[in-house]
Amino acid sequence: MKAARAVGCSNFRLVVRHVLPNCAAPIIVQATLNIGTAILDSAGLSFLGLGAQVPQPEWGLMLKQGKDAIQQQAPWIITFPGLAILLVVFGFNLLGDGLRDALDPKLRD
Repeated sequence: MKAARAVGCSNFRLVVRHVLPNCAAPIIVQATLNIGTAILDSAGLSFLGLGAQVPQPEWGLMLKQGKDAIQQQAPWIITFPGLAILLVVFGFNLLGDGLRDALDPKLRD
């Protein structure tokens, strides 16, 4: 930064060339982690009855409706929505990791 400023680069060029490339990777990782958190929060609220209501298809609601089915020997009713939540959240975490690896200027050696 000091060398670029000594050469006479403008503030805009400093931000675009030096600051933003180093900030992009952590911002992308944080955004994808927040998407996973939002999915888990939505499913948790629906499971507790504070989110989507019965006609809406929602994973937390499916888990709530299926928790009584375990006693009736039908565990797959909650297995598949639980696996869907797991895979989607894990997928967003992997997406953020991959984007960080692809966009991080320190790893481009």
